[in-house]
Amino acid sequence: MDAVRVALLREVLAGTQWPTSTRRFAGVLRSSVLPQGGGLLLVGTEEYEPWHLAAHLVDEAAWSGQPELTPTLVRHRVRPGDPVQLAVGLGRIAAARRGETLLVVAPERPDAGLLERVHDARRAGATVLSLDGGDPEVHGLAHEALTVAGAAEVDIDTVQHLVSAAAGENSLPAQRGRRRLRDRLSRLAEQLTSPPPPRW
Repeated sequence: MDAVRVALLREVLAGTQWPTSTRRFAGVLRSSVLPQGGGLLLVGTEEYEPWHLAAHLVDEAAWSGQPELTPTLVRHRVRPGDPVQLAVGLGRIAAARRGETLLVVAPERPDAGLLERVHDARRAGATVLSLDGGDPEVHGLAHEALTVAGAAEVDIDTVQHLVSAAAGENSLPAQRGRRRLRDRLSRLAEQLTSPPPPRW
């Protein structure tokens, strides 16, 4: 979803909790995934793999100059011959440690095996975040959660678009890399295309 569509979506949702809630959650995500940390792990349930969120976070990481937002998609079923980026199984969650962030996307209750792995990752020091459908056990495992249960205005896919867009926004205190160059180019373009000041 491009920036124009996200802006329109936020306009449609103005007056609801979602623009503020998704920005707040994205801020927690940004602050938990540090450049010197162990990275971002992204996992869904056996029935729901968050492919779109993974793709959007990859894009936002590139556009915002925050490579640490690039997630590792953890999958329930990995087949021989899968490309490297799609060949990370649930064992990766068991290896999660302090400095890593685990984002769980669970529209419905995950199976007990995933919940146990997430619990172990949290005990090992990983930061656990969840976009969930209101399951109390998922919610209880998360350091920070955003629940989409019973929302009339949005579904979990829409919320993922809002979160990923907000995660890459240029509202961070420290600018780095490509974003700084892009901002300078933007200011230069404004100066070159703006009308000259009036002469009195």
